[in-house]
Amino acid sequence: MLRFSQIIGQEHIKEHLQGALASGMINHAYILQGDEGFGKSTIAETFAMGLMCEQSDVEPCMTCHACKQAMSRNHPDIIYLVPEKPGVIKVDEIRRQIINDICIKPYSAPYKVYIIPNAEEMNTQAQNALLKTLEEPPAYAVILLLSRNANMLLDTIRSRCVLLNLKPLKDEQVQAYLTQHLELPEYQAKICSAFARGSIGRALSLQKDEDFEKLREKTTDVLKNIKRMSISAISMESRALADQKFDQNGFLEYLYLWYRDVLLCKTNKGFDGLLFLGDRNMIAARAEDSTYEGIRTILEMIGKTKDRLASNVNKEMTMELLLWALKEN
Repeated sequence: MLRFSQIIGQEHIKEHLQGALASGMINHAYILQGDEGFGKSTIAETFAMGLMCEQSDVEPCMTCHACKQAMSRNHPDIIYLVPEKPGVIKVDEIRRQIINDICIKPYSAPYKVYIIPNAEEMNTQAQNALLKTLEEPPAYAVILLLSRNANMLLDTIRSRCVLLNLKPLKDEQVQAYLTQHLELPEYQAKICSAFARGSIGRALSLQKDEDFEKLREKTTDVLKNIKRMSISAISMESRALADQKFDQNGFLEYLYLWYRDVLLCKTNKGFDGLLFLGDRNMIAARAEDSTYEGIRTILEMIGKTKDRLASNVNKEMTMELLLWALKEN
């Protein structure tokens, strides 16, 4: 767990929650909305620890007995909802873990905090059951709903909660975290931050993900060989790329960023600002061989391929069309 001052970004949310701690004006329910890895759990746990802290008002001290209990997830007044099966939160789980417990006063703190990860996974019955508690909560109860998409929650639930939207971090913030805290080489941190889409959590996963390294190797192999691939080779490669275990979206994202570097190299006549500096010689050669129109055609084709895959069209044919676009342009 972290202090608010240690959490990167999300200044608007930190200010709101710290202001609530300082004033004592605590709402009975909050929705923390943001993509995976944006820090919903970290912020919720820091806020919960702040509510329990025995020594501080706007920052958990992390040294008192209550903070130590919170950090070890052993505080009796911080309750995490744990569903029996992933993907759905049922009504009996809401009743057993929240509704039947919330009427019991806090053991040792002024508040009792309930944290519900993936709140959008509550089925309709579970949401309706929780709604009754939100309508008439005990004064000491604070419910934190963590959600990737709050629109999947009932309007009546959203109207009774303070909605806090987490924003993606800037690539520079993610890169700085990776280089300073994990001591990653700058080129590796730069690539991870570009793929992380503003998520520290996703960046941390990517930097140790073997599948991401395999994706990088596969994409580089396609880029190296596409110009001399025969019709049969393109057909075979299309089948490999269409395999359901292969990360097509990751492949397309890698391609897009790589060809963005090609366009940047062609425009600037140099390597300033390149993401894939390790591929600079290959990028320079591709920039020399390609026209501006050809590069734009490829970037547009990558976008069309994403749309086609999202529409569940034939993956093999879609990938083959993309490979031909790479070869011809």
